[in-house]
This record gives sequence, structure tokens and C-alpha cells, in this order.
Amino acid sequence: MTPRAEDIRLQLLALRCRRGDAEALAALVREYNDRLLYYIRRLVDTEDDAWDVLQQTWLGVFRGIRALRDHGRLTPWLYRVARNTAVSHLRRRFTDDAICGSETDLDAVEADDPAVLDAMAVHEALGRLSVAHREVLVLYFLEDLSVAEIAQVVGAPPGTVKSRLHYARRALRVALGEES
Repeated sequence: MTPRAEDIRLQLLALRCRRGDAEALAALVREYNDRLLYYIRRLVDTEDDAWDVLQQTWLGVFRGIRALRDHGRLTPWLYRVARNTAVSHLRRRFTDDAICGSETDLDAVEADDPAVLDAMAVHEALGRLSVAHREVLVLYFLEDLSVAEIAQVVGAPPGTVKSRLHYARRALRVALGEES
């Protein structure tokens, strides 16, 4: 599908969702559930927390979809809802003095494939970055959002997003041991 056709398809999906079309809402979940889960997992401490935040995100999306005025901004809006939900979750955890170090499940995965090992190293390195750096890298490289769309998601000017991307790339290279 061409980029323009994809934009139109997503705009129509957003419009149908705004009107309360149950099939459109189900299609929205199918389209974005795994992507949002991956993004949220990079923001919160555990897999269980990520699933909880994802569920809360979808509740927020279903409650707020009627307020979405610009149907062309569906993707950044979804990530913004996910980000806000994750931040609220982290604040609650912090105020409950329940924050503990991030644990990774990468050690439990056994693979001999070099591509899998490289991907595991990148995911592990991402886990060592700050949340601000991690989220811009995930949104830019893995979710393929533009700088302008990321700026909408994180609520920062595009220049700040570019700066974070620059420093995040550097921090990732250091975390991967490619630079000291």
C-alpha cells in the first residue's frame, strides 16, 4: 500500500472509531496492540506492568477517541495516550516506594542465531538508557515516526527531539560497547 493510501486508511479507521464502530475499534487494537506493547515495555519495569499499562492505554483510547479531531494524527495520538498512561503508572509506583531496578528476561532466551543475539544485545542496551533516550529511539527507529510526530508524543519541540535522538544514539553505542 502506498504511503498516501495508508494515511487515508488510518484516517478512515480513526473516523470510524470516533463514531463508535465496534469493528473499527477491534481493527485499531489489532493494528496497534503489539506496537504499543513494545513501546510501553521500554518505558516500564516489568512485563506484567507493561500489560497493565497497555490495558489502561486501550481504556484511555476508547474513552478519548471521540476527542481526536485530526484523524491524520491517529498514530502520534495513540503513542501519546500510551506514554501518558505509562508515566502515570510510574508516578504511582514511585509514590508507593515500589520502584525496583529494571530486570530483563533476555538471559532466559537461548539462541545461536547471530541476528537474534544482536537484537538481544540492542534490547538489553536500550534497557540501560534513560527513559527519554529509550523512547525517542524506539519511536524513531522501530515505530518509524517522524521527528514531528515524536515531538507530539513526548510533548517536546522538534529541536529537543532531534537533540535527544543525537544523544540517545551516542548513549546506545556506548551501551553496546562500540564507543567509550
